[in-house]
Amino acid sequence: MKKILVLFFLIIFSAFEAQAYDLVLPKSRQTIVKSEYIFFVGNAKKNETIKINDKNVYIAPNGAFAHSVKLKAGENRILVKSNYQSKLYKFYKSEKDSKTVHYFKELPEEIYLIAKDNTPLRSTPVDFGINRISHLFANTYIIIDGEEGGFYRVRLAKDKYAWIDKSAVVKSSVEQIEPKFIDTNCKAYKNGHNHVIKFSENLPYTIDETDTEIVFKIYNPFVNGNDIYTINVAKTEKYSYKINLKNGEYTLKVNYLIPNKENPLKDLTFLIDAGHGGHENGAIGCFGEKEKNINLEIATELKKLLAEQGAYTVMTRECDAYVSLNDRIKLAQEYAAHIFISIHLNSIGDIDMNIHKHRGVGVFYYNLNSRDLANSVEKTLANGLNLKKDGVHRASFAVIRPTDYIGILVEAAYMTNPLDSMIYRADDFAQNAAQGILEGIINYLSE
Repeated sequence: MKKILVLFFLIIFSAFEAQAYDLVLPKSRQTIVKSEYIFFVGNAKKNETIKINDKNVYIAPNGAFAHSVKLKAGENRILVKSNYQSKLYKFYKSEKDSKTVHYFKELPEEIYLIAKDNTPLRSTPVDFGINRISHLFANTYIIIDGEEGGFYRVRLAKDKYAWIDKSAVVKSSVEQIEPKFIDTNCKAYKNGHNHVIKFSENLPYTIDETDTEIVFKIYNPFVNGNDIYTINVAKTEKYSYKINLKNGEYTLKVNYLIPNKENPLKDLTFLIDAGHGGHENGAIGCFGEKEKNINLEIATELKKLLAEQGAYTVMTRECDAYVSLNDRIKLAQEYAAHIFISIHLNSIGDIDMNIHKHRGVGVFYYNLNSRDLANSVEKTLANGLNLKKDGVHRASFAVIRPTDYIGILVEAAYMTNPLDSMIYRADDFAQNAAQGILEGIINYLSE
């Protein structure tokens, strides 16, 4: 009789377990964290209700849910309770490392050399955000006159300074140089201009844009405090540009994108970038979906639609493979892509989650030449998916930083938002997302 009762209770318990919610996040019921919030993401069974620390959790019609809990320092006990089961989670929040305060230290002026190509020159001594003002070439001479944290201060001109990572430079063997201006010229071609300016040495430069022009400045602080050479290039609405340097000769090549009036996509080259892949899963959805797979589905559909419009298409990946950020950029440059579309689905950072706010379609750009495309795609993609607009934002993502193509990064929905999950789990989501992106591209090119 005793064995029968034990077996009966085991069967009942197993039935409750089978009907209970499934948590995708957190992955552990007990761990040490440094974050401000812990996220509970998963899916509930039919007619199941869930409370987390006695707060009701919203469950979408498809069963998806996501909820954030703010952590206090030390031990946090969080009870997740449903009408089928209860589980206790323990998280120990360690103190965040106190930020080290760095102070500026003046140094005797010395000449340094840039160690490798594509070295960021920054407006502030921070390795983060949109503070890049140029990307210097190897063997460029600079003057360093101070330091702060992991950065040296670079003197460009009188009262004009920038910052460079200490690991990106080497001390020059020469103690004094006097670079000389040699020549400048401009050549027009069918769809753009080449602006050339030559010096006897490689010198630092900055690049900036206004709504009407590109401002290219080369600095020669070795001669005097205000030796600055400026090239102002008028812009068209659709353009890209590239800067090259060889033996002191800078070339600023500006290309104007002039779409075919009858078919604006005809003969244009698109680089379609399915985000993540291989060991990089990206964000995880409420039912355990991997972002990388959905990205690839959208990218594959977009490739098909663009090809039907007469465009050339190149994919960064066509299967579940890892591709580095640099290789994605190189591929676009090797194929001379006119437009770069990076496809992703969004996730929520270390913030208090709001399922009504953190949802929908967002599009990111870095260079001004890509802002109009970002605005156009956000509008048509949100309309096509029947999702809210999460905004168009400027962000320093590696794949959209290059200036030699028009580049945007699309976030088609939020993986961890239960409301969005009903959209991105639909069978026609990839096709609708691709169609929305296509319409945004066509509208942009047709303006």
